[in-house]
Amino acid sequence: MKDVPLDLAGHPAMDGAWAARPFRQVRDAAPAGERPPTAPRPVIDASWQRMFRMGVRRDQATGGVPLERDELEHRRRTSALADAMRTFSESLGAIADTSVQIMVVTDDEGRVLWREGSSGVLRQAGGICLEEGAAWSERAAGTNAIGTALAVRRPVRVHAAEHFVRSLHAWTCAAAPVHDPRDGRLLGVVDVSGPAAGFHPTTLALVSSVARLAESEMRERHGRALGRLRSVAAPIMCRLGGRALAVDGHGWTAAVTGMAPVDRLPLPKSFRTGRAWLPSLGMCAVEPLPGGWLIRVDEARAVTEAPGRVVLDLSRPRRWSVAVSGSAGSWVQELTPRHAELLYVLAVHRDGRSAAELASDVFGDPTRAVTVRAEMSRVRRHLSGVLAHRPYRFAEEIEVEVVLPADPAELLPHSTAPAVLSTRRLPCP
Repeated sequence: MKDVPLDLAGHPAMDGAWAARPFRQVRDAAPAGERPPTAPRPVIDASWQRMFRMGVRRDQATGGVPLERDELEHRRRTSALADAMRTFSESLGAIADTSVQIMVVTDDEGRVLWREGSSGVLRQAGGICLEEGAAWSERAAGTNAIGTALAVRRPVRVHAAEHFVRSLHAWTCAAAPVHDPRDGRLLGVVDVSGPAAGFHPTTLALVSSVARLAESEMRERHGRALGRLRSVAAPIMCRLGGRALAVDGHGWTAAVTGMAPVDRLPLPKSFRTGRAWLPSLGMCAVEPLPGGWLIRVDEARAVTEAPGRVVLDLSRPRRWSVAVSGSAGSWVQELTPRHAELLYVLAVHRDGRSAAELASDVFGDPTRAVTVRAEMSRVRRHLSGVLAHRPYRFAEEIEVEVVLPADPAELLPHSTAPAVLSTRRLPCP
């Protein structure tokens, strides 16, 4: 350790030239089949292997084609992370500025929505296209903290030549994913990046803490919003007969009468005032409320027919969905990573799987049957009439189609489920 340069505080300094040398030797040895001088960190090694499979080049440009300004503004307006920007700015923006770094916030596709920090580093970042609207997924920029954090769904630091693309070797970045606290959906990434020589080893812990703080504040805001909706709906619902719910714009339940409470009601993408068919309730009358909807079940037209067709779409990198259609109507539901795994297994095994078998398929551990039962209970609430149990399976009369990515290696790239990994190893058709 005597040759390791130290900073003014006595910590090992992140000198780019000094630190890049062993990383570069390790990375260059991997594709040549040579034995590297030291093993890369597992998260970096796994990312490099993805780069080889995807055909990412070490000399390629980063950032991709930036978004048009209108599209960038649309993504900013519709991103749930917009409400967290004050937290990010107050907790990370000022620190990034004084430590000669920049803070970057991206959406779930790795597109840069906002950035701030040191003016000098912002100018340098333009040289590697770390700019608003640029793409920083692994496919677009190789191994980097933003793209790799999106791929593995956990905080990541990538230093110097741990970056796959050579133009990033003078940089170090630390990024943490931010999830919707209501349903676990990935919203994007918050990142701190800058010159490798000035990066502090505690930065990743700080970024991770700020991401969790933002999620906590989003959870509190959601609770307050449901409370306001409940206070508006309560005097209306107490005069109603039959079944009714008050839900927010995303289907989260604020109040219910005449039926067992549910956490969330799946809503169609195009939902408006009037009459609507909902999979778990049948035909309903929909009226607007401040901050949500009043939904009243039409008891005379309750749906007893089961849907006829299900399309499980796993072809997109991080946006998986299930579309259900039948004589009574059709609807689309986006899926969490875990629910996408479970439905994929059930689509492959049409004869059904027990809780223990699903636990082996998804976790590699048959003793985690209790966890599987809890997840399947959530899935079945959203897919009423589609899924049966004992064993868990798609109903026999349902036609099931699975839309897979063209490359098997891109199937649910976040997943470590044995059932998914076995499919990823299949050769391309």
